[in-house]
Amino acid sequence: MIRLGIFFFRYRNVLFIFLYFLLFIPSPELFTEKRLGGHYFLYPIALGLLTSISGQIIRGATIGLAYIVRGGQHRKVYADGLVTTGIFKHVRNPLYIGNILMLMGAGILANSLLFILIVMPIFLLIYQSIVLAEEDFLRKKFGQDFVAYTSRIHRWIPNIKGLVNTFSAMEFNWRRWLIKEYGTHLVWLSGITLILLYKYPFLVEKDSDRVLYTTLCALVIGSYYLFVRYMKKSGHWK
Repeated sequence: MIRLGIFFFRYRNVLFIFLYFLLFIPSPELFTEKRLGGHYFLYPIALGLLTSISGQIIRGATIGLAYIVRGGQHRKVYADGLVTTGIFKHVRNPLYIGNILMLMGAGILANSLLFILIVMPIFLLIYQSIVLAEEDFLRKKFGQDFVAYTSRIHRWIPNIKGLVNTFSAMEFNWRRWLIKEYGTHLVWLSGITLILLYKYPFLVEKDSDRVLYTTLCALVIGSYYLFVRYMKKSGHWK
């Protein structure tokens, strides 16, 4: 399982984008008109957006409070320090929890039974293997400090006790959040936009309007991406 996790860690970013494409594969509906009535589409839209946005909030809070440098060197598992503050004080893998909620929410929003029942379990298995590989590395590098940390903090189940104190005691670094997340925001916002515009055609009456809205959303999202990238590369935001 650890070897499998090392492999998936290397390609995890590409994997996330690939899974987004699977949202558009034809599938039986998760919520159906037969069971829920004429406004059944409100359920996947509301629940999907709530779940996916919750994942983005968790990622944002994690990075803004105490970013963990575990992006890897040469696409291999790496950590330059054992981070146990911020959201990591409440759960060991908040960034991955955020990713899971973001993708699950997108699957619900797409109203895809196939994605929720087949793709998501595979995704969870992949993330479990990645976490096991990371933990193996951290245990070897930090020894008893990491063992003590794992004895206090759950791998997947957050402990919300003291969460308010965590936020009040630390400063939220919004620049770091944007710098580290603008690429993720690009993929996430693009996926959400395309699902809403093309999975729910009744939201836009005319095909010409749909093309217009798609273009406008692309310009807004693209402009945001390019602006943050410029601020990062130019050194204005460090």
